[in-house]
Amino acid sequence: MLTEIETAPTTRQAYYVIEGGMPLRGAVRLSGAKNAVTKMLVASLLSDQPSLVRNAPRHLGDVQITQDVIASLGTQVTWLDDTTVRLVTPTIDAPTIAEDLGRKNRLAILTAGPLLHRTGRAIIPRPGGDRIGPRPINYHVDGLKLMGAQIEEIRGNYHLTADRLRGTTIVLPFPSVGATETLIMAATLAQGITIIQNAAIEPEIIDLIKFLQKMGAIIEQRTDRKIVIEGVSRLHGAHHTILPDRLEAVSLAVAAYVTHGDVRLLGANQEHLLTFLNTLYRIGLDFTVEDDAIRFGGGEWPPRSIALETDVHPGFMTDWQQPFTVLLTQSRGMSVVHETLYEDRFGYTQTLGQMGADIGLYSKCLGELPCRFREQEFMHSAIVRGPTQLRATTLHIPDIRAGCSYIVAALCAEGTSLVYGIEHIERGYEHLDAKLRALGAHIEKVGTTTALTADS
Repeated sequence: MLTEIETAPTTRQAYYVIEGGMPLRGAVRLSGAKNAVTKMLVASLLSDQPSLVRNAPRHLGDVQITQDVIASLGTQVTWLDDTTVRLVTPTIDAPTIAEDLGRKNRLAILTAGPLLHRTGRAIIPRPGGDRIGPRPINYHVDGLKLMGAQIEEIRGNYHLTADRLRGTTIVLPFPSVGATETLIMAATLAQGITIIQNAAIEPEIIDLIKFLQKMGAIIEQRTDRKIVIEGVSRLHGAHHTILPDRLEAVSLAVAAYVTHGDVRLLGANQEHLLTFLNTLYRIGLDFTVEDDAIRFGGGEWPPRSIALETDVHPGFMTDWQQPFTVLLTQSRGMSVVHETLYEDRFGYTQTLGQMGADIGLYSKCLGELPCRFREQEFMHSAIVRGPTQLRATTLHIPDIRAGCSYIVAALCAEGTSLVYGIEHIERGYEHLDAKLRALGAHIEKVGTTTALTADS
Protein backbone atom coordinates (compact mmCIF):
# COMPACT_ATOMS: atom_id res chain seq x y z
CA MET A 1 0.00 0.00 0.00
CA LEU A 2 1.37 3.42 -0.93
CA THR A 3 1.86 5.99 1.79
CA GLU A 4 -0.31 9.08 1.32
CA ILE A 5 1.33 12.47 1.64
CA GLU A 6 0.15 15.13 4.05
CA THR A 7 -2.23 16.78 1.61
CA ALA A 8 -4.57 13.78 1.64
CA PRO A 9 -8.17 14.67 0.78
CA THR A 10 -10.90 15.37 3.30
CA THR A 11 -13.71 14.70 0.78
CA ARG A 12 -15.01 11.50 -0.79
CA GLN A 13 -13.78 12.51 -4.22
CA ALA A 14 -11.98 9.64 -5.99
CA TYR A 15 -8.30 10.20 -6.70
CA TYR A 16 -5.07 8.45 -7.63
CA VAL A 17 -2.05 8.06 -5.39
CA ILE A 18 1.08 7.85 -7.57
CA GLU A 19 4.60 7.16 -6.32
CA GLY A 20 7.02 8.43 -8.95
CA GLY A 21 10.31 7.04 -10.17
CA MET A 22 9.25 3.47 -10.94
CA PRO A 23 10.38 2.26 -14.41
CA LEU A 24 7.55 0.92 -16.56
CA ARG A 25 8.34 -2.51 -18.00
CA GLY A 26 6.29 -5.19 -19.72
CA ALA A 27 3.47 -5.35 -22.25
CA VAL A 28 -0.14 -4.17 -22.36
CA ARG A 29 -2.75 -4.21 -25.13
CA LEU A 30 -4.19 -0.93 -26.34
CA SER A 31 -7.94 -0.39 -26.15
CA GLY A 32 -10.06 0.51 -29.16
CA ALA A 33 -9.92 4.17 -30.10
CA LYS A 34 -12.25 6.41 -28.13
CA ASN A 35 -12.47 8.87 -31.01
CA ALA A 36 -13.63 6.09 -33.35
CA VAL A 37 -15.94 3.90 -31.29
CA THR A 38 -18.24 6.72 -30.17
CA LYS A 39 -18.80 7.69 -33.83
CA MET A 40 -19.63 4.07 -34.75
CA LEU A 41 -22.28 3.99 -32.03
CA VAL A 42 -23.89 7.08 -33.54
CA ALA A 43 -23.52 5.83 -37.12
CA SER A 44 -25.51 2.69 -36.25
CA LEU A 45 -28.58 4.99 -36.04
CA LEU A 46 -28.50 5.31 -39.85
CA SER A 47 -30.02 1.83 -40.22
CA ASP A 48 -32.85 -0.10 -38.57
CA GLN A 49 -30.81 -3.29 -38.87
CA PRO A 50 -28.33 -4.61 -36.29
CA SER A 51 -24.62 -3.83 -36.35
CA LEU A 52 -21.79 -5.47 -34.42
CA VAL A 53 -18.77 -3.44 -33.26
CA ARG A 54 -15.66 -5.23 -31.97
CA ASN A 55 -12.65 -3.95 -29.99
CA ALA A 56 -14.99 -1.41 -28.39
CA PRO A 57 -13.78 -0.16 -24.97
CA ARG A 58 -16.88 -0.77 -22.87
CA HIS A 59 -15.52 0.72 -19.64
CA LEU A 60 -14.83 4.18 -21.01
CA GLY A 61 -16.72 7.24 -19.83
CA ASP A 62 -17.39 8.70 -23.29
CA VAL A 63 -18.59 5.32 -24.56
CA GLN A 64 -21.04 5.07 -21.68
CA ILE A 65 -22.27 8.63 -22.31
CA THR A 66 -22.75 7.96 -26.04
CA GLN A 67 -24.46 4.67 -25.27
CA ASP A 68 -26.92 6.52 -23.02
CA VAL A 69 -27.59 9.07 -25.78
CA ILE A 70 -28.44 6.52 -28.48
CA ALA A 71 -30.36 4.34 -26.03
CA SER A 72 -32.58 7.34 -25.24
CA LEU A 73 -33.39 7.49 -28.97
CA GLY A 74 -34.41 3.83 -29.14
CA THR A 75 -31.19 1.92 -29.74
CA GLN A 76 -30.98 -1.52 -28.17
CA VAL A 77 -27.41 -1.80 -26.88
CA THR A 78 -26.24 -5.31 -25.98
CA TRP A 79 -22.67 -5.99 -24.85
CA LEU A 80 -21.74 -9.57 -25.81
CA ASP A 81 -18.50 -9.18 -23.86
CA ASP A 82 -16.28 -6.30 -22.70
CA THR A 83 -15.15 -5.47 -26.26
CA THR A 84 -18.09 -6.47 -28.49
CA VAL A 85 -21.37 -4.57 -28.70
CA ARG A 86 -24.51 -5.24 -30.75
CA LEU A 87 -26.52 -2.18 -31.79
CA VAL A 88 -29.96 -2.04 -33.37
CA THR A 89 -32.46 0.82 -33.61
CA PRO A 90 -35.74 -0.53 -35.06
CA THR A 91 -37.57 2.79 -34.64
CA ILE A 92 -36.93 6.31 -33.37
CA ASP A 93 -40.11 7.61 -31.79
CA ALA A 94 -38.84 10.81 -30.20
CA PRO A 95 -35.78 12.35 -31.93
CA THR A 96 -34.96 14.53 -28.94
CA ILE A 97 -31.77 14.32 -26.90
CA ALA A 98 -32.23 15.40 -23.30
CA GLU A 99 -30.06 18.29 -22.16
CA ASP A 100 -28.51 16.34 -19.29
CA LEU A 101 -27.26 13.75 -21.80
CA GLY A 102 -26.37 15.96 -24.75
CA ARG A 103 -24.20 18.32 -22.74
CA LYS A 104 -21.97 15.69 -21.18
CA ASN A 105 -19.75 15.59 -24.26
CA ARG A 106 -19.66 16.97 -27.81
CA LEU A 107 -21.10 14.01 -29.67
CA ALA A 108 -24.82 14.81 -29.69
CA ILE A 109 -24.55 17.00 -32.80
CA LEU A 110 -23.34 13.95 -34.77
CA THR A 111 -26.83 12.46 -34.41
CA ALA A 112 -28.30 15.25 -36.55
CA GLY A 113 -27.94 13.45 -39.88
CA PRO A 114 -29.22 10.05 -38.70
CA LEU A 115 -32.19 11.64 -36.92
CA LEU A 116 -33.14 13.81 -39.90
CA HIS A 117 -32.98 10.81 -42.22
CA ARG A 118 -34.97 8.56 -39.91
CA THR A 119 -37.60 11.04 -38.67
CA GLY A 120 -37.24 14.36 -40.52
CA ARG A 121 -36.53 16.29 -37.33
CA ALA A 122 -34.20 16.51 -34.36
CA ILE A 123 -33.78 18.50 -31.14
CA ILE A 124 -30.18 18.59 -29.96
CA PRO A 125 -28.76 20.62 -27.05
CA ARG A 126 -25.69 22.77 -27.44
CA PRO A 127 -22.72 20.58 -26.56
CA GLY A 128 -20.48 20.46 -23.53
CA GLY A 129 -17.12 18.67 -23.31
CA ASP A 130 -13.63 19.46 -22.08
CA ARG A 131 -12.76 22.99 -21.05
CA ILE A 132 -9.87 23.53 -23.46
CA GLY A 133 -11.13 26.69 -25.12
CA PRO A 134 -14.12 27.38 -27.35
CA ARG A 135 -14.93 24.69 -29.89
CA PRO A 136 -18.00 26.04 -31.70
CA ILE A 137 -20.13 23.73 -33.85
CA ASN A 138 -20.95 26.35 -36.47
CA TYR A 139 -19.14 24.27 -39.12
CA HIS A 140 -21.56 21.41 -38.43
CA VAL A 141 -24.59 23.67 -38.48
CA ASP A 142 -23.55 25.62 -41.59
CA GLY A 143 -22.88 22.40 -43.50
CA LEU A 144 -26.25 20.89 -42.55
CA LYS A 145 -27.97 24.09 -43.68
CA LEU A 146 -26.27 23.83 -47.07
CA MET A 147 -27.70 20.31 -47.31
CA GLY A 148 -31.20 21.66 -46.80
CA ALA A 149 -31.78 21.42 -43.06
CA GLN A 150 -33.84 24.12 -41.40
CA ILE A 151 -32.22 24.99 -38.08
CA GLU A 152 -33.34 27.24 -35.23
CA GLU A 153 -31.72 27.72 -31.86
CA ILE A 154 -34.36 27.91 -29.14
CA ARG A 155 -33.42 28.19 -25.47
CA GLY A 156 -30.07 26.49 -25.89
CA ASN A 157 -31.32 23.70 -28.16
CA TYR A 158 -30.96 23.25 -31.91
CA HIS A 159 -34.27 22.40 -33.61
CA LEU A 160 -33.64 20.79 -37.01
CA THR A 161 -36.10 19.75 -39.71
CA ALA A 162 -35.71 18.42 -43.25
CA ASP A 163 -37.84 16.38 -45.64
CA ARG A 164 -34.65 14.92 -47.11
CA LEU A 165 -31.13 16.27 -47.08
CA ARG A 166 -29.61 17.13 -50.46
CA GLY A 167 -26.11 16.62 -51.77
CA THR A 168 -24.04 19.77 -52.14
CA THR A 169 -20.47 21.08 -52.04
CA ILE A 170 -19.23 22.11 -48.60
CA VAL A 171 -15.92 23.88 -48.11
CA LEU A 172 -14.85 23.70 -44.48
CA PRO A 173 -12.94 26.80 -43.31
CA PHE A 174 -10.80 24.46 -41.23
CA PRO A 175 -10.42 20.64 -41.41
CA SER A 176 -12.56 20.03 -38.34
CA VAL A 177 -12.74 16.38 -37.31
CA GLY A 178 -16.19 16.62 -35.76
CA ALA A 179 -17.72 18.60 -38.63
CA THR A 180 -16.28 16.19 -41.19
CA GLU A 181 -17.82 13.25 -39.32
CA THR A 182 -21.20 14.94 -38.96
CA LEU A 183 -21.36 15.82 -42.65
CA ILE A 184 -20.17 12.41 -43.87
CA MET A 185 -22.91 10.66 -41.89
CA ALA A 186 -25.51 13.17 -43.05
CA ALA A 187 -24.43 12.75 -46.68
CA THR A 188 -24.66 8.95 -46.81
CA LEU A 189 -28.47 9.01 -47.22
CA ALA A 190 -28.79 12.46 -48.83
CA GLN A 191 -30.18 12.86 -52.32
CA GLY A 192 -27.34 13.30 -54.81
CA ILE A 193 -23.62 13.79 -54.34
CA THR A 194 -21.96 15.64 -51.47
CA ILE A 195 -18.42 16.96 -51.76
CA ILE A 196 -16.60 17.95 -48.57
CA GLN A 197 -13.54 20.05 -49.32
CA ASN A 198 -10.80 20.76 -46.77
CA ALA A 199 -12.03 17.72 -44.85
CA ALA A 200 -10.23 16.16 -41.90
CA ILE A 201 -8.59 12.83 -42.76
CA GLU A 202 -7.61 11.45 -39.35
CA PRO A 203 -7.36 7.63 -39.03
CA GLU A 204 -10.54 7.63 -36.94
CA ILE A 205 -12.42 9.29 -39.82
CA ILE A 206 -11.11 6.70 -42.27
CA ASP A 207 -12.27 4.02 -39.83
CA LEU A 208 -15.74 5.60 -39.79
CA ILE A 209 -15.76 5.63 -43.60
CA LYS A 210 -14.88 1.91 -43.62
CA PHE A 211 -17.77 1.17 -41.27
CA LEU A 212 -20.22 3.22 -43.33
CA GLN A 213 -19.04 1.53 -46.54
CA LYS A 214 -19.75 -1.85 -44.93
CA MET A 215 -23.26 -0.50 -44.22
CA GLY A 216 -23.74 0.24 -47.93
CA ALA A 217 -22.51 3.84 -48.22
CA ILE A 218 -20.57 5.04 -51.27
CA ILE A 219 -17.70 7.22 -50.06
CA GLU A 220 -14.46 8.13 -51.80
CA GLN A 221 -11.43 9.88 -50.40
CA ARG A 222 -9.87 12.07 -53.09
CA THR A 223 -6.63 14.06 -53.06
CA ASP A 224 -6.29 17.47 -51.41
CA ARG A 225 -8.58 16.70 -48.45
CA LYS A 226 -11.64 16.05 -50.58
CA ILE A 227 -14.25 13.45 -49.58
CA VAL A 228 -17.05 12.60 -52.04
CA ILE A 229 -20.22 10.84 -50.85
CA GLU A 230 -22.82 9.49 -53.26
CA GLY A 231 -26.10 9.28 -51.38
CA VAL A 232 -27.97 5.96 -51.29
CA SER A 233 -31.58 5.23 -50.38
CA ARG A 234 -30.92 2.77 -47.57
CA LEU A 235 -28.16 1.45 -45.33
CA HIS A 236 -27.97 -1.93 -43.61
CA GLY A 237 -26.19 -3.26 -40.57
CA ALA A 238 -22.49 -4.18 -40.57
CA HIS A 239 -19.71 -5.80 -38.53
CA HIS A 240 -16.60 -3.77 -37.81
CA THR A 241 -13.46 -3.89 -35.62
CA ILE A 242 -12.32 -0.57 -34.13
CA LEU A 243 -8.74 0.56 -34.72
CA PRO A 244 -6.42 0.79 -31.66
CA ASP A 245 -6.25 4.06 -29.73
CA ARG A 246 -3.25 6.10 -30.93
CA LEU A 247 -3.75 8.65 -28.12
CA GLU A 248 -3.38 5.95 -25.48
CA ALA A 249 -0.37 4.60 -27.38
CA VAL A 250 1.49 7.93 -27.24
CA SER A 251 0.63 8.53 -23.58
CA LEU A 252 1.93 5.12 -22.51
CA ALA A 253 4.99 5.42 -24.76
CA VAL A 254 5.96 8.76 -23.23
CA ALA A 255 5.42 7.31 -19.74
CA ALA A 256 7.84 4.53 -20.65
CA TYR A 257 10.56 6.98 -21.69
CA VAL A 258 10.27 9.41 -18.75
CA THR A 259 10.45 6.53 -16.26
CA HIS A 260 13.45 5.00 -18.10
CA GLY A 261 11.38 1.93 -18.86
CA ASP A 262 10.82 -0.53 -21.72
CA VAL A 263 7.22 -1.14 -22.80
CA ARG A 264 5.58 -3.15 -25.60
CA LEU A 265 2.20 -1.78 -26.70
CA LEU A 266 0.24 -4.62 -28.27
CA GLY A 267 -1.89 -3.54 -31.22
CA ALA A 268 -0.02 -0.25 -31.75
CA ASN A 269 -0.26 0.74 -35.43
CA GLN A 270 2.85 2.18 -37.07
CA GLU A 271 0.85 3.82 -39.87
CA HIS A 272 -1.22 5.84 -37.41
CA LEU A 273 1.85 6.89 -35.38
CA LEU A 274 4.29 7.82 -38.17
CA THR A 275 4.67 11.48 -37.17
CA PHE A 276 5.09 10.65 -33.48
CA LEU A 277 7.67 7.97 -34.26
CA ASN A 278 9.64 10.34 -36.50
CA THR A 279 9.65 12.88 -33.67
CA LEU A 280 11.09 10.28 -31.28
CA TYR A 281 13.97 9.68 -33.67
CA ARG A 282 14.56 13.44 -33.97
CA ILE A 283 15.12 13.75 -30.22
CA GLY A 284 17.30 10.65 -30.07
CA LEU A 285 14.91 8.03 -28.64
CA ASP A 286 14.53 4.49 -29.97
CA PHE A 287 11.61 2.16 -30.66
CA THR A 288 11.09 -1.18 -32.40
CA VAL A 289 8.16 -1.94 -34.69
CA GLU A 290 7.01 -5.56 -34.40
CA ASP A 291 4.27 -7.45 -36.24
CA ASP A 292 1.49 -6.61 -33.78
CA ALA A 293 3.19 -4.24 -31.35
CA ILE A 294 5.64 -1.39 -30.97
CA ARG A 295 8.30 -1.51 -28.27
CA PHE A 296 9.20 1.83 -26.70
CA GLY A 297 12.43 2.32 -24.78
CA GLY A 298 16.10 3.10 -25.19
CA GLY A 299 18.04 5.76 -27.02
CA GLU A 300 20.16 8.60 -25.73
CA TRP A 301 19.27 10.17 -22.39
CA PRO A 302 18.48 12.91 -21.80
CA PRO A 303 16.82 13.37 -25.20
CA ARG A 304 17.63 16.29 -27.49
CA SER A 305 15.50 19.43 -27.59
CA ILE A 306 13.23 20.10 -30.56
CA ALA A 307 11.00 22.69 -32.24
CA LEU A 308 7.56 21.13 -32.49
CA GLU A 309 4.28 22.27 -34.04
CA THR A 310 0.88 20.63 -33.79
CA ASP A 311 -1.13 20.25 -36.96
CA VAL A 312 -4.08 18.37 -38.44
CA HIS A 313 -3.39 14.82 -39.59
CA PRO A 314 -0.90 13.73 -40.81
CA GLY A 315 0.86 16.36 -38.69
CA PHE A 316 1.75 16.10 -35.00
CA MET A 317 -1.57 15.60 -33.25
CA THR A 318 -2.74 18.26 -30.79
CA ASP A 319 -3.72 15.53 -28.30
CA TRP A 320 -0.12 14.27 -28.30
CA GLN A 321 1.20 17.69 -27.32
CA GLN A 322 0.50 17.50 -23.57
CA PRO A 323 2.29 14.24 -22.71
CA PHE A 324 5.10 15.09 -25.13
CA THR A 325 5.66 18.41 -23.35
CA VAL A 326 6.28 16.43 -20.17
CA LEU A 327 8.91 14.46 -22.09
CA LEU A 328 10.51 17.74 -23.20
CA THR A 329 10.91 18.81 -19.56
CA GLN A 330 13.35 15.90 -19.35
CA SER A 331 15.18 16.84 -22.59
CA ARG A 332 18.42 18.82 -22.67
CA GLY A 333 18.32 22.38 -23.91
CA MET A 334 15.44 24.60 -25.03
CA SER A 335 12.45 23.16 -26.89
CA VAL A 336 9.66 25.11 -28.60
CA VAL A 337 6.06 23.87 -28.87
CA HIS A 338 3.69 25.79 -31.16
CA GLU A 339 0.00 24.85 -30.75
CA THR A 340 -1.83 25.73 -33.99
CA LEU A 341 -5.22 24.05 -33.43
CA TYR A 342 -6.56 25.25 -30.06
CA GLU A 343 -5.96 28.62 -28.45
CA ASP A 344 -6.06 27.45 -24.83
CA ARG A 345 -4.24 24.12 -24.54
CA PHE A 346 -1.29 25.17 -22.38
CA GLY A 347 -3.19 25.77 -19.15
CA TYR A 348 -1.79 22.56 -17.71
CA THR A 349 1.80 23.91 -17.89
CA GLN A 350 1.22 26.10 -14.83
CA THR A 351 0.83 22.96 -12.75
CA LEU A 352 3.91 21.41 -14.36
CA GLY A 353 5.74 24.57 -13.32
CA GLN A 354 4.70 23.96 -9.73
CA MET A 355 6.30 20.52 -10.08
CA GLY A 356 9.61 22.08 -11.14
CA ALA A 357 9.25 22.35 -14.92
CA ASP A 358 10.70 25.42 -16.63
CA ILE A 359 8.03 26.42 -19.17
CA GLY A 360 7.28 29.88 -20.54
CA LEU A 361 4.14 30.74 -22.52
CA TYR A 362 3.94 33.27 -25.35
CA SER A 363 1.26 34.72 -27.60
CA LYS A 364 3.65 34.92 -30.55
CA CYS A 365 3.64 32.16 -33.19
CA LEU A 366 6.94 30.45 -32.48
CA GLY A 367 6.83 28.27 -35.56
CA GLU A 368 6.64 28.09 -39.33
CA LEU A 369 3.10 26.79 -39.87
CA PRO A 370 0.31 29.23 -40.77
CA CYS A 371 -1.58 29.75 -37.54
CA ARG A 372 -5.13 30.96 -36.88
CA PHE A 373 -3.95 32.71 -33.71
CA ARG A 374 -1.27 34.91 -35.26
CA GLU A 375 -1.33 38.48 -33.90
CA GLN A 376 -3.84 37.50 -31.21
CA GLU A 377 -3.33 37.36 -27.47
CA PHE A 378 -3.76 33.62 -27.00
CA MET A 379 -0.88 31.92 -25.19
CA HIS A 380 -0.37 29.23 -27.80
CA SER A 381 3.43 28.84 -27.89
CA ALA A 382 5.63 27.37 -25.18
CA ILE A 383 9.36 27.29 -24.51
CA VAL A 384 10.45 24.31 -22.41
CA ARG A 385 13.90 24.23 -20.81
CA GLY A 386 15.33 21.00 -19.48
CA PRO A 387 16.17 18.67 -18.10
CA THR A 388 14.47 19.42 -14.78
CA GLN A 389 13.67 17.09 -11.90
CA LEU A 390 9.91 17.11 -11.35
CA ARG A 391 8.62 17.03 -7.77
CA ALA A 392 5.45 15.36 -6.51
CA THR A 393 2.46 17.52 -5.65
CA THR A 394 -1.34 17.52 -5.51
CA LEU A 395 -2.83 17.71 -9.00
CA HIS A 396 -6.33 18.65 -10.17
CA ILE A 397 -7.20 17.44 -13.67
CA PRO A 398 -9.13 19.96 -15.86
CA ASP A 399 -9.61 17.80 -19.00
CA ILE A 400 -8.71 14.44 -20.53
CA ARG A 401 -5.39 15.17 -22.26
CA ALA A 402 -4.01 17.56 -19.64
CA GLY A 403 -4.96 14.93 -17.09
CA CYS A 404 -2.87 12.31 -18.82
CA SER A 405 0.10 14.68 -18.87
CA TYR A 406 -0.31 15.11 -15.09
CA ILE A 407 -0.21 11.34 -14.62
CA VAL A 408 2.88 11.04 -16.82
CA ALA A 409 4.53 13.83 -14.81
CA ALA A 410 3.63 12.17 -11.53
CA LEU A 411 5.10 8.87 -12.73
CA CYS A 412 8.53 10.45 -13.27
CA ALA A 413 8.38 12.90 -10.35
CA GLU A 414 10.30 12.54 -7.11
CA GLY A 415 7.87 11.59 -4.32
CA THR A 416 4.18 10.72 -4.10
CA SER A 417 1.48 12.74 -5.87
CA LEU A 418 -2.28 12.87 -5.37
CA VAL A 419 -4.28 13.27 -8.57
CA TYR A 420 -7.89 14.52 -8.44
CA GLY A 421 -10.47 14.88 -11.21
CA ILE A 422 -9.79 11.36 -12.44
CA GLU A 423 -13.29 11.12 -13.93
CA HIS A 424 -11.80 13.03 -16.88
CA ILE A 425 -9.18 10.32 -17.32
CA GLU A 426 -11.80 7.59 -17.15
CA ARG A 427 -13.79 9.35 -19.88
CA GLY A 428 -10.90 9.03 -22.31
CA TYR A 429 -8.71 6.11 -21.14
CA GLU A 430 -9.97 2.64 -20.33
CA HIS A 431 -8.46 1.16 -17.15
CA LEU A 432 -5.39 3.39 -17.43
CA ASP A 433 -4.46 2.87 -13.78
CA ALA A 434 -4.72 -0.92 -14.14
CA LYS A 435 -2.55 -0.90 -17.27
CA LEU A 436 0.06 1.23 -15.53
CA ARG A 437 0.08 -1.13 -12.54
CA ALA A 438 0.56 -4.06 -14.93
CA LEU A 439 3.68 -2.25 -16.20
CA GLY A 440 5.06 -1.77 -12.68
CA ALA A 441 3.79 1.70 -11.78
CA HIS A 442 2.92 2.41 -8.16
CA ILE A 443 -0.54 3.87 -8.70
CA GLU A 444 -3.64 3.27 -6.61
CA LYS A 445 -7.20 4.48 -7.01
CA VAL A 446 -8.91 5.62 -3.83
CA GLY A 447 -12.69 5.97 -3.80
CA THR A 448 -15.33 5.55 -6.48
CA THR A 449 -15.54 7.75 -9.55
CA THR A 450 -18.83 9.51 -10.20
CA ALA A 451 -20.18 10.44 -13.62
CA LEU A 452 -19.27 13.80 -15.09
CA THR A 453 -21.86 16.51 -14.81
CA ALA A 454 -23.23 18.47 -17.73
CA ASP A 455 -20.78 20.84 -19.41
CA SER A 456 -17.82 19.10 -17.74
